[in-house]
Amino acid sequence: PPECPFCREAAGPELEAHVRARHGHLLGAPGAGNGEQLYECPMCSLTCTDIQILEEHVDLHLEEHSFSEVGGNIRDLELAQWLQTEEDQRQRSEEEKREREEFKKLQRQYGLDNSGGYKQQFLKNMEREVNRGRMQPFEYHKRKADMMECLAFGIEDEKTKTSGVIEALCKYYQNENKDVRRVWLSTGVNHFHSSLGDRGWGCGYRNFQMILSSLLQNSLYNDCLRDTTLIPSIPKIQSMIEDAWREGFDPHGASHFNNSLRGSKAWIGACEIYSLLTNLRIKCQIIDFHKPTGPMGTHPRLFEWVLHYYSTDNEGGANAKVVCTSKPPIYLQHQGHSRTVVGIEEKKNRTLCLLLFDPGCPSQEMQKLLKHNSDGTSLRPLRKFVGSLKEKQYQIVAVDGVLSLEEKAARCHASRVLTSEKIP
Repeated sequence: PPECPFCREAAGPELEAHVRARHGHLLGAPGAGNGEQLYECPMCSLTCTDIQILEEHVDLHLEEHSFSEVGGNIRDLELAQWLQTEEDQRQRSEEEKREREEFKKLQRQYGLDNSGGYKQQFLKNMEREVNRGRMQPFEYHKRKADMMECLAFGIEDEKTKTSGVIEALCKYYQNENKDVRRVWLSTGVNHFHSSLGDRGWGCGYRNFQMILSSLLQNSLYNDCLRDTTLIPSIPKIQSMIEDAWREGFDPHGASHFNNSLRGSKAWIGACEIYSLLTNLRIKCQIIDFHKPTGPMGTHPRLFEWVLHYYSTDNEGGANAKVVCTSKPPIYLQHQGHSRTVVGIEEKKNRTLCLLLFDPGCPSQEMQKLLKHNSDGTSLRPLRKFVGSLKEKQYQIVAVDGVLSLEEKAARCHASRVLTSEKIP
């Protein structure tokens, strides 16, 4: 605050009133012996002979001081605003940079970064194996030729397939007498594992191959699958999903992938599997287990739903321990991964255990299931108890018959309407 020039007391904005009230008597001083009254300015020592002139002179000092204070405050405010603006811009720039990096990370994670698809990854990984001495050049050229032939015909390489596992499980459970009260198994399912071309992103496609391998063994679906007699390759499955989008299924999901999957490493999920199956006139439904229904983040209702799915038809007799149903396997999705449910155990203590085919399980592990192993250790990769599935959310796609052309058209229309309702 401005100080009084006489007493140095902080006077604030009332400096003028303070000077006049407290020190007015000091404004006048006697002259230098000539009898003339002289008045000295208390701020700059200027001597005046008229009190009114001195008062006007002091007023100018006070006005200048007041203006200086206000100007200083304005400059301080402007500086503070400028600094805040600079800080806001810096934070926005850093946030935008983080968002771009996160977006690129997600693009890489979900295969939307234009880094190539199945073919490019297959060749790149084989070249890496040759450089590391794990693959001979002649094997590289042979596998490349086999891969190119499969892609040309749109069919899957048999090297990724393991057959006969369901039959081996049926035999195992018939001889198992320890703690399994009853078990229900899907109709025959081939296991397909990830290869050099889709490692890290192909689980959804591999699970579709497993489901399709089961449907191809069921005469109920012969008419739907007249044009799909062999298991399609992953690039072919990508084309089939694009066909479903062109038919009008899931326009919102299609826009997420810019209506294109071929040549990418894009992850797919339950919606793409539903669209693909429905476009083939295969009746299916998506069931969303959107939150845990048991303690410790578990999903007992998911297990109960699967048990109901397999046990409703009461196939194999009411008292049969092993029920080999005609039910297709179930697609099971959670954040970051998907697997195929091929059956469910009911223990003697009434606890439930899912049997899952995991695309990440290599063929060497799956081959062990074909051997007669009385202690059941080879089943460990397949068994998942309630406490083993603790993701926040699960989705399943379950097949349940065939659609007529009219029903397919109605579901396609419903997909478009549902999409339009989702978008604000």
